[in-house]
Amino acid sequence: MSTFLYGANVHANGIRQHYLRYGGTDGARGGRAAVILIPGITSPAITWGFVGEVFGRAFDTYVIDVRGRGLSEASPTLDYSLDAQGDDVVALAAALGLGRFSLVGHSMGARIAARAAVLRPVGLASVVLVDPPVSGPRRREYPGKLPWYVDSMALARAGMDAGAMHAFCPTWTEEERRLRAEWLHTCDERAVLESYRSFHTDDFHADVAQLHVPSLLVTAARGDVVRDGDVAELQRATPSMQHVRVPDAGHMIPWDNAGGFYRAFGTFLGASLL
Repeated sequence: MSTFLYGANVHANGIRQHYLRYGGTDGARGGRAAVILIPGITSPAITWGFVGEVFGRAFDTYVIDVRGRGLSEASPTLDYSLDAQGDDVVALAAALGLGRFSLVGHSMGARIAARAAVLRPVGLASVVLVDPPVSGPRRREYPGKLPWYVDSMALARAGMDAGAMHAFCPTWTEEERRLRAEWLHTCDERAVLESYRSFHTDDFHADVAQLHVPSLLVTAARGDVVRDGDVAELQRATPSMQHVRVPDAGHMIPWDNAGGFYRAFGTFLGASLL
């Protein structure tokens, strides 16, 4: 049975923020911290719906559209900085009246989660960073190349189908490619360009060093986003940070190995996802 409840909008941090809610607060979920799931650079909330369904079995779960993506606000004058994105998450949690909540961010979303945590919002219980770009000042570049995003978004704006999306996501199922083809046009190119730039200008390691709540780092066994040396450095900055590598998975971990992704959480958030 689906755990999806509804999609909604809230005015928070001065903009319209859209989210999808799963699970609710009935039963055991009501005694656990809610989960705010923050997707990556070109992932509207709906493309993470299958993850929200699973999280919703155990937690009151909110999958958000980051500003400039999906149904959240976008405009030529909107601030797309990491600071603004972090402020959005804190304001969203407050607007929703969440007494206790955990942040689970993937890729760009992990960097947003870390920046939001630096603000020490009331009620923050824990943070999960899923395959975060560790690029930044005086560090190696993020391995994902900008044309992959820009070219696919241009095709999506013109109109593309699952077949055309295969060139960009060859390992995904047709259903997954169809959903991405349908929603990718909602990603504002200005937002994506600014977020990609910030991968190389914002200091993610400095944010991680300020984490004051329990934290979990989940990384992909394949790919080159987070290397062993990066894990060691992050854990030196935050010695209490737990780490799990998910086997048989590239950067888009739940698409490659969903079971391994959910197992990686164990009971870190307060209950098992499996």
